[in-house]
Amino acid sequence: MVGEQQEHPWLRRIPSIEALLLEGTQDAELGSLPRPLLTDILRETAAELRAALAAGGEGNSPGADADGEAVRHQLTLDLLARARHKAGALVRPFYRRAINATGIILHTGLGRAPLPAAALRQIAGELRGYSVLQQSVETGERSRRDAGVERLLQRLTGAEAATVVNNNAAATMIALQALASGKEVIVSRGQLIEIGGSFRLPDVMAASGARLVEVGTTNKTHLRDYERAITPATGAIMRVHPSNYRIHGFAKSVATEELVALARPRGIPVIDDLGAGALIDLSRFGFEKEPTIQESLRAGADLVLSSADKLIGGPQGGIILGRADLIGLIRKSPLARIVRVDKLTLAALEATLRSFLDTETAWRDVPTLRLLRRPLEEIAAAAESLGRELLGDHPIAAEVTIEEGVSFMGGGSLPEQQLPTRLVAIRPVPVAATEFAARLRRGTPAVFARIHDDRVLLDPRTLLEGEAEEVAAAIRAALPPVAPSP
Repeated sequence: MVGEQQEHPWLRRIPSIEALLLEGTQDAELGSLPRPLLTDILRETAAELRAALAAGGEGNSPGADADGEAVRHQLTLDLLARARHKAGALVRPFYRRAINATGIILHTGLGRAPLPAAALRQIAGELRGYSVLQQSVETGERSRRDAGVERLLQRLTGAEAATVVNNNAAATMIALQALASGKEVIVSRGQLIEIGGSFRLPDVMAASGARLVEVGTTNKTHLRDYERAITPATGAIMRVHPSNYRIHGFAKSVATEELVALARPRGIPVIDDLGAGALIDLSRFGFEKEPTIQESLRAGADLVLSSADKLIGGPQGGIILGRADLIGLIRKSPLARIVRVDKLTLAALEATLRSFLDTETAWRDVPTLRLLRRPLEEIAAAAESLGRELLGDHPIAAEVTIEEGVSFMGGGSLPEQQLPTRLVAIRPVPVAATEFAARLRRGTPAVFARIHDDRVLLDPRTLLEGEAEEVAAAIRAALPPVAPSP
C-alpha cells in the first residue's frame, strides 16, 4: 500500500529473552543478579529497543540483505550493555559520595553541610544496632526523643527549652500552627521571603492556618506599623531574617528588642526566624555579621527558629528554641509526629552541637566553619599544586591556568560575603567544557565543578582532606594526555 511504513528490519532479529538470559547469566556483572530481577531488566531493555526501532530510531537500517546473525549478535551486545546500565542504577547507591569542587560551601544539590567526623563516628559507633532514642535509662519508661539535643542547646544558648524538626520550613510551619492557627500574624512586607524550592512564607502561613497581616513597605517598616496592626485577633508577631538577599540605602527594619517591648505587655509572642542561624558570632573573625541564636534569645524573642545545618554545619533539621510553655505547645501539635526527626539526624546533630561547647573545637572540627575560614594562602597552594600535577611530565590536553576568583557560602547564608579564592581553570582541547564537566560528574567518585566561558573551574576551597589527589586522577581519566611530539 502506498505510504505504508515498512517494519524496521532489525525488529525480527531482536534475540529472545531466553537467549538473552543465557548470555546474561554468563556476564560478569549481570550474572550476579537474582534471576527474576535479571529477567525483568532484560524484558524492559528489549521492549525499549523494540519501541525505538518501531518509531524509526536506533540509527540507519542495515537493509533486508544484512547478515542476520551479525545483526543479532550486535543487538545482543547492545541489549546486554543497556541491561548493565539499568542494573547499575539499581544496585549502585544513588546517594553516594561526591567531590565538591564548585567552591559553594553549602551546596544544596550536594547535600549542603558535610558532616563532622564526630557525627559520623557517633552514627557508626552508637547506632549499629538498637540505641537509646526515647526510652529512659533511669525509669525504663517512654521519654522524649529530643532530650539529648535539648540539653546541649540549653547549655549553648541559655534557652528554656528546645526541640528539633526535619528542617527550618517545618519549624516555621509548626510554630505558626501551634501558636497562631486561626489568628493573625504580623510580618513586615520586606520580610515575606521566597527561598529555594519555591518556599514562600505567605504560602506556609496560609497552610498553618494563621492569617498573614503585612505591615510597612518593601524597604521600610517602623514600629508604629506593627502597633497599628495589633488587634484582639493577633496571635504572634514574626520577624524573618532575609537570609539570601539584602535591602540597602533608604531602608529600615525593627529590631527584635523593639518588637518584644511592644508585644510582651500585650501578651503577644514574638517569633524570630533566623533562617541560617549561627551559634558563633562570625563577625569576630572578619565575616559579615549574622544574628546568632543567643543574641535573639537575649533580645527577648519568645521563639527562635534556625536551620540545624547551614551555619551550624550539622544534618538537615530545624531547631526551635525559647519559652518552655510554647515549646510544650509545639510538642503537642498534631504536626509534631509528621515533622519529627529520626535517630540518625538526632545523633549527628548531638555530635555537631557538642563541638560548639568550645569555639575553637567548632572552628576546627565542623567542616562548614573550617572551609569558611580556610586561609587564602592554603587555597592558593592547593590550586598551584593541582595545576603543576596536570601540566607535569604527562600534561593533559587542555589549557590550565590559576586565577583569582570568589567562593560562595551558599544555602542562603552570608549572601554578600566575598570569599576570595584561587581557581584552577581548565579549557579542554579535544572536547567542549560541558562534555568534560559531564565526564567528571559521571566518574567515581563524581566530581562537580563550575563552567564559565567554555572552561571548567575547580575551587580547592571546598575540597576535603585527600580529595585533591582524587580530583587530579579524575581529570586525567576524563581528558587524554597530550600526544608526545614525534
